[in-house]
Amino acid sequence: MAAAMGYSAAPPAPEMSFRHPMDERCKKLQFRAWRRGFREIDLILGGFADRNLATLDPEGLAQFEHLLDAPDQMTYAWIVGFEPAPKEYATPILEAIRAFVHGDRNR
Repeated sequence: MAAAMGYSAAPPAPEMSFRHPMDERCKKLQFRAWRRGFREIDLILGGFADRNLATLDPEGLAQFEHLLDAPDQMTYAWIVGFEPAPKEYATPILEAIRAFVHGDRNR
């Protein structure tokens, strides 16, 4: 109903001017981060993407993209600390996202 009226459950992703050599990749990652599967993970990953994608190096982008490929419920559990992340997801990006969630917004 809301979509028919021109509304969306997800806030619009702000237009970003990436200075990163992978502009299109960053835009796709930002889009994916905001449209996950449930609101909490959208807000966490979307907010992190808005603030940090433009400054990530290629390895950081790869880690973020890999995290986006994981199931939403598991990703949320790893971020908030309900479950330990498997070794393949226990990356500096996951730590940066955890810091972002816990208020260290300068990461």
